Amino acid sequence: MSATPIALTLANLLLRPGFGTRRNPDRAFDRLIATTAQADGDQPFADDFRLLLRNWSRDDSLTPVGWASAQAHVRRQLGNRARIRRLISQHPAIEREPIEQPVFVVGLPRTATTLTHSVLSLSAEHRCPLLWELLTPDMEPTPDQRRRAITAARRMVGAIDLFAPRFRDIHPLDAEGPDECTFALPHTVMPLSQARIPNYTVRHYERDFIPDYRYLKQIFQVLQYGRPRRRWVLKSPMHLENLDALRTVFPDATIVWTHRDPVAVVASFCSLVEHGMAITVRPLDLHGIGATWLDVLSRAMTRGLAARASIPAEALVDVPYSWLGSHPATGAPRLYESIGARWTSATAARLPEITARPKGTRPHSYDLARYGLTRAAVEAAFADYNTVRAEIDRS
Repeated sequence: MSATPIALTLANLLLRPGFGTRRNPDRAFDRLIATTAQADGDQPFADDFRLLLRNWSRDDSLTPVGWASAQAHVRRQLGNRARIRRLISQHPAIEREPIEQPVFVVGLPRTATTLTHSVLSLSAEHRCPLLWELLTPDMEPTPDQRRRAITAARRMVGAIDLFAPRFRDIHPLDAEGPDECTFALPHTVMPLSQARIPNYTVRHYERDFIPDYRYLKQIFQVLQYGRPRRRWVLKSPMHLENLDALRTVFPDATIVWTHRDPVAVVASFCSLVEHGMAITVRPLDLHGIGATWLDVLSRAMTRGLAARASIPAEALVDVPYSWLGSHPATGAPRLYESIGARWTSATAARLPEITARPKGTRPHSYDLARYGLTRAAVEAAFADYNTVRAEIDRS
C-alpha cells in the first residue's frame, strides 16, 4: 500500500471529536434510530443492527473515518427499512407488484459478476437497479428528490475514490450505473471488509435469510410501483451463500452463475478488501484479511454448491470467465440467448462501452502470498468447486 492519502488523514482529524462515541455504541445507536421512525413490530430488525454496531465498535484498529462509516451503514439500513415499511403501509398495492422471472447474477466476487450484470443491463427490456436507487430505495421521486439521492451517492463514490485512489482501478463505482443487491440486503458479510468483527460471523452463519429476501423483494416492488414493468436483472456475489432463501422468495428466478479459478478470485478479492479497508482500519492485518476471506468465500461456495443440486437445469446458466473476460463479442450474445433475452444490433453497438477499461484506471495486480495464503491452501478449500468448474469447462 502507498502512503495514506492526505485527504484521508484530514478526514480522520476532522472526525476525531466524534470518535469518542465509539465507547458507548448503544447511545450512538439510540441517536441513529431516533431519526428513522421505525415501525411498530420491527424491533428484531433494529436489535440486529444495535448488536452489529456494538460489535463493530470493538475493533481497536478502527479509525474515526471507520467509526463514521459504521454509523452511516447502520443509519442507511434503518432509514431504508422504515421508508419501505411506511410506503407499503400507505400503498398496500405495492406488495401485489409481480417480480416475474428475475435474473440473478451470482458467483464468487472477482468472477466478472459486475461485467455480466453490466452486459445484461444494456437491453431496454431489462431493469437493473442503479446505485443511487439501492442506497435510497423509494417510489418515483420528484426531480428534487432524485437530484438529492444522486448527489448523496456521488458523494459516497467520490469519498471512496479520494480516500482509496486504487480502489477505482479494481472495482469502479458509478452513482448512476447498475449495481448490486449487496447495498439493499440488510445482512451480508460486507461489514467484514470494513472492520474485524468476529462475533458477527457466528451470528451471520446461523441466520435464516428468507426474511432478508422477502424484504429485498419489497424493495424491488417499491422501485417498480407505478413504473413500466421490465424484467429485473440483479446481481451480488453475496447471493451465492443464500441461494435456497433466494429461490424460496423468487421461485421462477434464473440463476446466472459466473466462474473463475478461485486462486485468482481470492487473491484479487483480498486486494480489493485491502484497499477498501485501508480507509477504515489502521494498521491493516494483511494475513488476517487472507484468513478471513478464504474462510468466508469457501463457506459461501460450500453453501452455494449444496443449493445448486436443487436448481432445475433450465433455471441455471453457467458463465465461464472466458465468455466475457476474454471473448465478449461472442460471449455476450450467448449469455442473452441462455436467459431467453433478445440480442439486438443496438445492444451490440453499446457492448464496447461496457467491456472497455474505465478511462484513467490502471491494471490490477495481486499476489496470494501478500495475504499469507498459498495456492495449495486455496485449492484445498475449493476442491469440490474445482471439480464442478472442470465439468463446466468440458461441457
